[in-house]
Amino acid sequence: MSLGAQRPRARRGILTFNTVTTRYGRSSKADVTVFPFGRPALKVALVTGASRGLGADIAKRLAEDGWGVAINCAHDVASAAKVAAEIAAEGRTAVVSQFDVTDRDAVDRSASEIAAKIGPIDLVVNNATAAQPILPIERQTWRHYLDQLEFFLAAPLFILQSVLPDWRARRSGRIINIGSEVVDTGAPEFAHYVAAKAAMVGLTRSWAAELGKDGITVNLVAPGWIPVERHASASSEDLEAYRRQVPLGRMGTPQNVASVVAFLASPAADFITGQTVAVNGGRTFA
Repeated sequence: MSLGAQRPRARRGILTFNTVTTRYGRSSKADVTVFPFGRPALKVALVTGASRGLGADIAKRLAEDGWGVAINCAHDVASAAKVAAEIAAEGRTAVVSQFDVTDRDAVDRSASEIAAKIGPIDLVVNNATAAQPILPIERQTWRHYLDQLEFFLAAPLFILQSVLPDWRARRSGRIINIGSEVVDTGAPEFAHYVAAKAAMVGLTRSWAAELGKDGITVNLVAPGWIPVERHASASSEDLEAYRRQVPLGRMGTPQNVASVVAFLASPAADFITGQTVAVNGGRTFA
């Protein structure tokens, strides 16, 4: 399904809801659009799982670099709208689009909606993730593996297939997958997650080899343990144990990861594809 190359002209300083339009008003509705100081031809980035954590910081950093950002969330529209409002406050453009990245029909529908609102997607950051239970092998089921594969293989595939006709027609497009250092460290009691993230590395390399002729780059960023909201219950002992294994002697930040994503999205990275970039203070080496 081609999304077309027509880019709509953004409206200034407006939050548009499903049923209400206000000037920086409040709503709990999904499908929130922020169009401050719009440009006639934005480059548009879709960041999945961007209502909080790494995704939120990636979205904000891309917006700083001039991207119009589509902030995907599955459920937490309020948090996604807050991220969009922060971007709007800086004079940038964002749209909140609530959809399940593992639902092919929802992906196609939402990609078209994003294109109609702020322009066709130019960059996809596959950051959305499932729950990540720690389970010994005896308690793991095939369903645990499928849950991870749906987010790290199926979702990126559905999104790529949705934008690919348009990208090929324009001979441009970028994919940045968010992987993990666990592929190299082999975290115990985590095989379902590790295996799916390893598959994402293979997917990245194969797509890069296939899509290079179309002017499309595909890379992967592999963070270490970057504390975000969902790690709030982590003990200080666990954090210190991990920090001691980091050659740079400190924990990374979401901004560290976002900066690497921003580089790979920039013109400076237009001759880089099929690569894995670790952001973990030197815990692993390529």
